[in-house]
Amino acid sequence: MKEPVRIAIVGATGYTGGELLRLLLQHPYVKVVHVTSEQSSETPLTDRLPFLGGRYNLILESFHPDKVAKKSDLIFMALSHTESMEAVRTLVEAGKKVIDLSADYRLRSPGTYEKWYGLRHSQPSLLKSAVYGLTEIYRSNIAQGCLIANPGCYPTGALLPIYPFLKAGYLDTTREIIIDAKSGISGAGRMPTGKTHFAEAHEAMVAYNVGAHRHLPEIEQEIYRIAGRRGTTLFTPYLLPVNRGILTTVYLPLNRKLSQKKLESTLDIYRDEPFIRRVAGSPNLAHVKGSNFCDISVFATASDRMAILMSAIDNLVKGAAGQAIQNMNVMMGWDERLGLMAPGFFP
Repeated sequence: MKEPVRIAIVGATGYTGGELLRLLLQHPYVKVVHVTSEQSSETPLTDRLPFLGGRYNLILESFHPDKVAKKSDLIFMALSHTESMEAVRTLVEAGKKVIDLSADYRLRSPGTYEKWYGLRHSQPSLLKSAVYGLTEIYRSNIAQGCLIANPGCYPTGALLPIYPFLKAGYLDTTREIIIDAKSGISGAGRMPTGKTHFAEAHEAMVAYNVGAHRHLPEIEQEIYRIAGRRGTTLFTPYLLPVNRGILTTVYLPLNRKLSQKKLESTLDIYRDEPFIRRVAGSPNLAHVKGSNFCDISVFATASDRMAILMSAIDNLVKGAAGQAIQNMNVMMGWDERLGLMAPGFFP
């Protein structure tokens, strides 16, 4: 048997890092050999992530790109936005495969990145070569890539149900696409804020960053790339008082009348996708918890000129760590399902 692929996780103690560690335990071809945390350097990993007790014997270290490059073959970057771009250059130049889970390489335009993230992008040439990692859409590009920009959780939940209808040419670009998405609190990250504190979020639901969420340009970028035409998108995100999951409803304007039967048949493009499940009725967050599945349903309206699309994903898995592992499998030429189909465990 060949030696396992050596994996490093940079930013291992966040929610995404923890999910990567949980899922990779089930993967037969990899071994996590290096984990980093700036706040918890020199601390045993399982002191920070007790749910992994007895499963890892690693010490958290400060992040030094040269050291990570020497120790590992493939690196998951699970840092906050704006913190990855410089280090990614070092790792790619060292010949390593990199999957970046921040937003630093998702937007193809440096100007758009600066507008939405408030920082000039220092690696515009590398930005152009990064592959957007929405696996079901860009699989062939991912297979050839060395730097994968893992999509945001909201764009994943929105673009997967929209894609078949864009691909078929059914979008009416003269009307707005309306996206209503509700996320569990973990989507805001591990560090608590006034809005995510238990006393504020429990038994509450609130919209935030209305019309100005950073995932909006990412969604619009991909709609344009798929459809070949620009469309206006109205996007409203909400925080749900649950730990994990995103329930997305898309109101998609159609350029022709489509019956319920025709809408459902348009989703046949996903017939052989291992992580897309078509469901009757509304998808349920409880049914995707801890998994890499995206559950999708579609509904006709009285006019037949507007479709209602719905999806449910686990924001930490299909919306982050699970999709990253799916992309790793594609990059390495492995079965996409490796590490992602066993029930596993989650905190």
